[in-house]
Amino acid sequence: MKNQKLVVLTGAGISAESGLKTFRDSDGLWEGYNIEEVATPEAWHKNPSLVQQFYNERRKAVLEAEPNKAHVLLAELEEQFNVHIITQNIDNLHERAGSNNILHLHGEIVKSRSTFNSDDIYPIKGWELKMGDLCNAGYQLRPHIVWFGESVPLIEPAKEIVSDADIFVIIGTSLQVYPAAGLINYTKPKIPIYVIDPKQIIINNMRFQIIQEKAETGVEQLIKILNSKI
Repeated sequence: MKNQKLVVLTGAGISAESGLKTFRDSDGLWEGYNIEEVATPEAWHKNPSLVQQFYNERRKAVLEAEPNKAHVLLAELEEQFNVHIITQNIDNLHERAGSNNILHLHGEIVKSRSTFNSDDIYPIKGWELKMGDLCNAGYQLRPHIVWFGESVPLIEPAKEIVSDADIFVIIGTSLQVYPAAGLINYTKPKIPIYVIDPKQIIINNMRFQIIQEKAETGVEQLIKILNSKI
């Protein structure tokens, strides 16, 4: 089975079981903050200190969180499949669980990048990135995050990964956030698609198998299904 390529698209639902809120709540707020005030280029230009504070708080929470069973089981699937994870999450829980092939569509909170050159990226030591922390060229560092209103530079590599998948799995994402939601359109016509989500989802397509569970229980069920097909 190692030659079978299993591609997993993960969203906020998988990190929520580690105690992280990685996207806006139903009231439009993210951990009590208005999205437009902390997660847009305009917010950065208006009040960079507030944006740094917001992401410092998120980063501290990420570093204190632990990978959950779903993260660990996905890492263990590498023993059976050629696993590639495309995540909308900015945390590093997949890495810490042991997964090796991870593409972060929306950036990585444990890294910073230059405000002058977006390809100039640095790891952050600890949880705090401060105003006055500069890149090697002397420009302010910002969180290495794709903010709302910015392009998603890794969407093209993600499309390529999805396009030759033998199995496609979607975990903990509503498929309402574009361009990530459009990745499903790049799958080969007849491959199986598994959707793990606690909400009731109705899709009238034989390719889709819905596992109506939270991430941890859902991944356990997924593994049983995959093993039954070996």
